[in-house]
Amino acid sequence: MKITSCKANRLTNPLGFQMDEVAATWITEDTPSKRQKGARVLVAADPAMRDTLWDSGMVPEAESRSMPLPVELKPRRRYYWKVAVEGDSGDSAVSDVNWFETAKMDEPWSARWITPPDQSIHPYIRKEFTAAGGVRNARAYVTGLGLYELYINGKRVGGEWFAPGCNSYDSWVQYQTYDVTDAIKPGPNAVGAMLGDGWAKGRFGTFKNKHSTSTDNFSLLCEIHIEYLDGSTAVVGTDASWKCHNSPIIESSIYDGETYDANLEIPGWSEPGLDEVGWRDARLFDASGLGGLSPRLSPPVKIMREIKPVEIITTPAGETVLDMGQNMVGWLRVHVHEPKGARIVINHGEILQNGNFYRDNLRGAKARFEYVSNGSDRWIMPRFTFFGFRYAKLEGFASDVSADDFIGCCVYSELETIGEIETSDANVNRLFQNAMWSQMDNFLDVPTDCPQRDERMGWTGDTEIFAGTALFNMDAYPFYVKFMRDLWLEQSRCEGMVASTIPTFRKDKPTKGGFVEGGACAWSDCATVVPWEAYLHTGDPSILKSQFASMKAWVDWVTRTCAKDGTGPLWTKGFQFGDWLALDGPVEGGVFGGTDNGYLASAYYRLSSLLTSKAAAVLGNAQDAKRYGELSESIRKAIVAEYFKPDGQLRLNNQTAYVIALQFEIAEEWARPRVLADLIERLKKDNTHLKTGFIGTPYLCRALSDNGCPSAAYRLFFNTDYPSWLYEVLMGATTIWERWNSVLPNGLLSGTDMNSLNHYAYGSIAEWMYRNMCGINPVEDAPGFKRIRLAPQPSVKLTFARASVKTAMGLVRCGWSLAGEDTVTVDAEIPFNAEAVLYLPQARLEDALGLRGLPAEQDGEAVRVALEAGRYSFTYKAAKPFEVYQA
Repeated sequence: MKITSCKANRLTNPLGFQMDEVAATWITEDTPSKRQKGARVLVAADPAMRDTLWDSGMVPEAESRSMPLPVELKPRRRYYWKVAVEGDSGDSAVSDVNWFETAKMDEPWSARWITPPDQSIHPYIRKEFTAAGGVRNARAYVTGLGLYELYINGKRVGGEWFAPGCNSYDSWVQYQTYDVTDAIKPGPNAVGAMLGDGWAKGRFGTFKNKHSTSTDNFSLLCEIHIEYLDGSTAVVGTDASWKCHNSPIIESSIYDGETYDANLEIPGWSEPGLDEVGWRDARLFDASGLGGLSPRLSPPVKIMREIKPVEIITTPAGETVLDMGQNMVGWLRVHVHEPKGARIVINHGEILQNGNFYRDNLRGAKARFEYVSNGSDRWIMPRFTFFGFRYAKLEGFASDVSADDFIGCCVYSELETIGEIETSDANVNRLFQNAMWSQMDNFLDVPTDCPQRDERMGWTGDTEIFAGTALFNMDAYPFYVKFMRDLWLEQSRCEGMVASTIPTFRKDKPTKGGFVEGGACAWSDCATVVPWEAYLHTGDPSILKSQFASMKAWVDWVTRTCAKDGTGPLWTKGFQFGDWLALDGPVEGGVFGGTDNGYLASAYYRLSSLLTSKAAAVLGNAQDAKRYGELSESIRKAIVAEYFKPDGQLRLNNQTAYVIALQFEIAEEWARPRVLADLIERLKKDNTHLKTGFIGTPYLCRALSDNGCPSAAYRLFFNTDYPSWLYEVLMGATTIWERWNSVLPNGLLSGTDMNSLNHYAYGSIAEWMYRNMCGINPVEDAPGFKRIRLAPQPSVKLTFARASVKTAMGLVRCGWSLAGEDTVTVDAEIPFNAEAVLYLPQARLEDALGLRGLPAEQDGEAVRVALEAGRYSFTYKAAKPFEVYQA
């Protein structure tokens, strides 16, 4: 037995994160035991675990998915913890010692906000100080706007990028904590910072404004706490005595890129002993227009992987273009050996057109890195920008370029990848990888819609429909905790309405819905869906607790809006995005789908009130559970009365309408077969091709598979012509497109106004791959995969499919293989202290090999098997072939 993946608030050894409460999680593996006999969590003030602060004792109910640690937390303290587990086979294990460290919490700041005297230049900021002796511990508590990098004694501090993060700066400003113990030496020292525009300052925002309203000033706040070996302490903080000078960064912008002139570098600028002639005093900055300071919630953004270019192309236009082989987000690290004064320019784009470099679908984003050489041989890269690109056009290089001089740095939030899917079909595998890449590329501190054009906003609709997929792919819980805090802070100033984008980067806080403002179904239902999905996947109720007021406020806003509009329990008035980019809309090629918006809005109103009721029940709030449960049911009945005929037929005839009736459990139970039959008939009329948009697509294949028609789901899934998921793959896509026809069969873009080639929304098909193709499903009454429903659905279109997910309980695996048309093998793995129900498809109880006395029973066309922790394999002849769908 061993204990792994020990985390506090789902973070590994978190330093300086906001911690109002702390919960420990861990995974027990490599054990013959099936169940936990007991576990003991110990918290101490020292790494030797002698100064005990809390001891749970060895208790059977210790919960590895989320174990609260009831320790009184103090500012700037490190707490140590470990866990011991005993199994029912008599084995046991003790984890390594783990830790978490608080930030300043409510402790007052002695440092002051400062700003350079000249806002027209990107500044160097520095301060020299003397360390009185050997250092036992030192921490730097830092934030800066727009973005900052911290240096001590000539070296960059920390391995993260884009601090302090992207959030609602007028509501709160995150600060980071750095362990700088090894950076500070006895005697003279220097601390410095470089600042860039980022999200808070300069050209950033959506729609017409394209200018951030957060601040017009570069600003810095830094407080370094030093504890010496003799026990004495010192504090170094920003004030008006810090010095400022223009830096080599001429221009920086999230959209437009960065210009860097190496000839303006000041050697030793962040080291002690610098001649500060020409440096100017900083000024104190009035930060009253910003939100309050808060310890960070954002997981750090880091260079998470590096890739090499696959080719250097000379285009028909004579351009030199680097092909990275993968649409990625980040930048190039470039080896330059250019003469002094040489200016190199790197432009970024997603696709070639007619063999030439192309960037028009980036709209107004210049997406350019410019570097002026000082003649030195070095590796360079930008600091305060990122690009979404596969291709890079190279200009200004004095000699022929070599692929060895370029490295692609892929940048996203530090989240653990936990999910994997593999099948016998290379195109299906590429589709899954495309969805994973689009998630990585768009999970850069906020879940953006796209990472390349002049937008890159946290669209709530994209976030809501992809959350289930995202949580299968990655341990995204802490990422969503931060994002949902932004959502609630923005929402709380809008009378409960949820904006279309989070953060909004708007000074005004509207309360009436609209395209820009928000208050639209699916988009604003992010407030309820994301917390519930995070809880369902992890079993950690903390996010429900922190977001419950937000969930209620959103449902209550819709209730008030319906009452004001006189529509009763139906939500049929006001702006809606609807089934965005669906193919059945009134205008060919338009953005609005054809499914009735009042129906969709009312369905989401029903869903959000239901999820709020469920969250209330989890939190022990029986009154709200009853209230919102009754509201949800009244909405459902009103939808049935308005949109269904007495015989159960839906009055609407759109793919998405049928799908929502099934997946949102709106249709009466007796009417569901009729709805399913009508969906099948609709598909036949549509030549068995999807026409769904943002709302319908995530649920389309699931609605078919969950209701007994997996062959129809597979037929849709395996279409290779437009519109389909695999059409993109066969067209060479390496990420998910925004539109079904982003690229036409002739290789040309279908348009440039709104046409991202890296947009994860339609990658939500991966959730169907996990849940239905491979069969891995969490269950609500034992979330976090404490109990698992395994229900794989094979198809003769594949010879095998398998998925694995490192869940809160440990590794869950499920997959199948076919030998011929009728011999199937199903493999499964259940983690320690979990249990599962496995449905062997098309099995007869007497034929299923591998049951070995396991509790099993016939359940329709499947054999239902109860499983404890362990690995299992079952081989049998299918009772009937896994058919190919015939339209």
